[in-house]
Amino acid sequence: MTKKTIALIQGDPGGIGPELLNKLLSGQNIRQNANLVVIGAPEVFARGEDQMGVEIAVRHAPLDAEIKVDDGDILHLDLPIDGIGEVPVAQVSAAGGQSSIAGLRRAFELSRDGRIDGIVFMPFNKESMHLGGNEFSDELGFARDFFDLNTPASEFNVANGMWNGRVASHVAMKDVPGLLTREKIEANIALTDRTLKMAGYDRPRIVVAAYNPHAGDGGLMGDEEIRVIRPAVEAAQHKQINCVGPLPADTLWLKVRDGEYDAVVTMYHDQGQIAIKLLGFDRGVSVLAGLPIPVTTPAHGTAFDIAGQGKANLVPTKNAFTMCLNMASNRKAIEGVETTAQGWAAPRYEPPRVVRVPDGPVKVLEILRQRSPGNLLEVRGTWAWLAARGVCQPSALRVPGLARGQQHP
Repeated sequence: MTKKTIALIQGDPGGIGPELLNKLLSGQNIRQNANLVVIGAPEVFARGEDQMGVEIAVRHAPLDAEIKVDDGDILHLDLPIDGIGEVPVAQVSAAGGQSSIAGLRRAFELSRDGRIDGIVFMPFNKESMHLGGNEFSDELGFARDFFDLNTPASEFNVANGMWNGRVASHVAMKDVPGLLTREKIEANIALTDRTLKMAGYDRPRIVVAAYNPHAGDGGLMGDEEIRVIRPAVEAAQHKQINCVGPLPADTLWLKVRDGEYDAVVTMYHDQGQIAIKLLGFDRGVSVLAGLPIPVTTPAHGTAFDIAGQGKANLVPTKNAFTMCLNMASNRKAIEGVETTAQGWAAPRYEPPRVVRVPDGPVKVLEILRQRSPGNLLEVRGTWAWLAARGVCQPSALRVPGLARGQQHP
């Protein structure tokens, strides 16, 4: 099969981008799996080599050079940016922002011309991009303008197989309520469905978050759920999209973590970001969905606090590359992506599989003790689950000599 061509954009020179790019290109399997085109300033590429002490063999060429990559070769399209070599580590800069914008623009031009199949960019700095002339709040706004999109586009974050899209993204919190319309929510549900299908999911399972605490408690704490969110979910269901909601945003992530759903549509940025970064920050990938080409990036920022120190975690960048290549190759996006941090596994709740036990409460209690050798509270919780299903009586749990919370012997 013909190798796909993936463009790699350097990212902000003041952050960990130069280090990450150097580490990524040091892996031989990266070159074996795809044709690589680096877009950026030679000075920034050299900075990454100096920071890591590793030289990477590349073939430098002008920015408008023909895209021709021999097997195992790396083509470097050189961006001429004044002052880029003097940008201090761990500082925002107009030159850094200009390099990010120019690199992204050139990658989009190459994709439009059918010269590349996917784009992975190292972390950008939004303040630098603003100083460098970006008229939009983020790179997604720049992309929408470049491709003149009239259809929805959004940033998705992916970690440990969990996808998160949002209705409102990089906007002030005071502006969020005005952005929550039925049409916009429905469009984002549909975009989530399309994005996951393009990423290899046959019938994505989507859950939509509420906006207010407790999903509004029937309108006592806000009416967005009644007025706009539920109607949008119902409209999407009528279009055969596999979605449910609105569910309370604080607990739905437990269901996603435990594999009940593939994706969450949240109403605003931090409603999803806090949860998914807690559950998989050191593995996370951002996907710019709704564009005509796969675009991914590690789901973290420029990390000025550790820039230039060789401490950056490469896994999110490797995952971003793998997901981009998978989507460009029509494979399931998360195939081969690293999940869960080493030495840690997300707890998964499995409902008790006990059905009517002929030996009565004593036998059931013994099963519970085997399931939960911890404290009595968990046993009581599982007993309540059984009682609710008619397996035993709620009043039948009596454990002589054990107080609430006391450990089992």
